[in-house]
Amino acid sequence: MATTSLPPKSIPPIFTNPTSISSTRFGTLPFLSNPTDRQPHCPVRTSTVRANAKKKNEWLDPFDTGEDPDMEYGSQYSEGKQSEDPRPPENPDNPYGFLKFPPGFMPEVMSLGLKIRGDVRRCCVVISGGVYENLLFFPTIQLIKDRYPGVQVDVLSSARGKQAFELNKNVRWADVFDPEDDFPEPAEYLDLLGLLKNRYYDMMLSTKLAGAGLLLSETFTPDHLNLSEAGYNMYHQMTDWLARPGRSVPRQIIPPLKVSISRKLKDVVADKYNKIGVEKGKYIVIHGIQSDSKASMQSRGDTDSLLPLNIWAQITNSIRGVKPVYVIPHEKERENVEEIVGDDANIIFITTPGQLAAFINDSAGVISTNTAAIQLAIAREKPCVALFGSEEKAKLFLPNIKDSKCIVASSKTGKLVDIDTNAVKSAAQIFEMPLAIA
Repeated sequence: MATTSLPPKSIPPIFTNPTSISSTRFGTLPFLSNPTDRQPHCPVRTSTVRANAKKKNEWLDPFDTGEDPDMEYGSQYSEGKQSEDPRPPENPDNPYGFLKFPPGFMPEVMSLGLKIRGDVRRCCVVISGGVYENLLFFPTIQLIKDRYPGVQVDVLSSARGKQAFELNKNVRWADVFDPEDDFPEPAEYLDLLGLLKNRYYDMMLSTKLAGAGLLLSETFTPDHLNLSEAGYNMYHQMTDWLARPGRSVPRQIIPPLKVSISRKLKDVVADKYNKIGVEKGKYIVIHGIQSDSKASMQSRGDTDSLLPLNIWAQITNSIRGVKPVYVIPHEKERENVEEIVGDDANIIFITTPGQLAAFINDSAGVISTNTAAIQLAIAREKPCVALFGSEEKAKLFLPNIKDSKCIVASSKTGKLVDIDTNAVKSAAQIFEMPLAIA
């Protein structure tokens, strides 16, 4: 088994190899090296495995001459995906306790599949960014689950980003660790290292290099210094590598963004919107009002993604048949909404992506700027009107819009504040059609 850990962000000055410590690298995938390297997890030797061929990192193993061309593998533990072996159900009432082993965990032979086929039973993912960036990583997590059946996925993310995993049933544990914190507390950092070591991960992924260049077996160079500027497909290099074909395993299809909403979340949110006098399916969600709150859930790649309340008032005043409900990220915004929109405005206070998803799920649709609300609406297959500062931004963050019920309204000047409100009002008529027909 290959074990890895997250080192401090500082790198000793003696190591000056630019191919291993470049600050523009991202994505750490330590369970595989070059397809020609004899790493513990290397399953195949083929020139089509990697999308971006690059020079081998000499610091990994100077004595590694590549895979033996005369090596012959049998069918056992060498082809296809890892299997999930049946096991008896766990008994929580057992007075002697019980242990949770990953499916297919057999200590006697587990190293065979690990080294020959590249099995992954436990995976740790370090995700940089907020709610938006963590939501867009959901398809990658589903890809990992599809490629490695039975794998247990854990996540390290910022405190705000951790909230997103309330919507992901594929994640076992989500712990708080911000990879962008340049000066973490030593005690907290050591505690984290001990936590990771005791979990025995077979694979670790990271969307930020974080000073671990010499310990990584695979790194990628992003298209932008700010990873979020690549939009919806900001992790495409990592997903292309994870989806690569192997022995008797075809290239994996990258799934769309999907979220799961628990019954508890639905009940909490239903109680909230019932108190303000709106009914299920008879309101539309208004999200993306201008605020300095961190709960606005906007992308770090699109800072111009919030609209002033006076423009929102112009858009919602013409809506008929359904009630527009303003989602505020902080209670201090309630007074501003009542002053500009009117005392009779419907307002709901929501700060977590889980509650926002449940609120969108019970709505007739969404009108939002480029925030997490748009991605959640598409994931739940709800009609929505997306407001963007430019057409280019819309194409980046909504590349699969043709397959959804989403209409894009973009500004012609490149600034969101200059968006044509008449075009938005026209697009918002999609919410009134069902009621008019009825």
